[in-house]
Amino acid sequence: MARQPASPDTLTFAIGDVHGCSVALRRMFAACEDYARGRPSRFVFIGDYIDRGPDSAGVIAMVRARAEADPDSFVCLMGNHEDLLLEALETGDDTNWLHNGGDATLDSYGIASTQGLPQADRAFIKDLRLSHDDGQRFYVHAGIMPGVALDTQDRDTLMWIREPFLSSRADHGRLIVHGHTPQLSGQPEVLPNRINIDTACVYGGVLTAAIFYTQVREPIDFIVVSQD
Repeated sequence: MARQPASPDTLTFAIGDVHGCSVALRRMFAACEDYARGRPSRFVFIGDYIDRGPDSAGVIAMVRARAEADPDSFVCLMGNHEDLLLEALETGDDTNWLHNGGDATLDSYGIASTQGLPQADRAFIKDLRLSHDDGQRFYVHAGIMPGVALDTQDRDTLMWIREPFLSSRADHGRLIVHGHTPQLSGQPEVLPNRINIDTACVYGGVLTAAIFYTQVREPIDFIVVSQD
């Protein structure tokens, strides 16, 4: 079934890289619900739910449960850490994934290898989308290749790019909402052509949600919560 378009006054909460910080995510859901006060809302997750932080299993459980219960209100994108996990599952070689924080994910599930991951969580991660375009904004984990049409961007670019995207000041036709490059200041990076909402929660920063109205390109507000 096609996703229904948001109504003109729908709030969109775009949430940055969680990285296993389940306490912060639980606080974020509560803060967003309090902000919305019953108004129609949509959540867009930028990816990187897992690795490095203490409770990747809990993060996946929370996001998956809500997305399955209300799929029209939850857009869940894939990050490069989910991509690394899928590569480990497909090839049987988890060296690269473990080197990038996958050991914390295994610990959170209480398992010794990727083969012990629950099938439902594997399926959820495999089905994550690469991007979301709402007509005003293009949501993606890492960014885009400047000068390439948004609907022809390749998979690796969407999940892994830094340069030349981060240095580009071109208008990409949409406001690009992304994460992937942690802002150790704990502040979202807000530029005319893009917004980076990875505010380094797993490194002692905060988890950030950028808030948008459907017909307004720029964010109307931000919510930040801590893990501690």
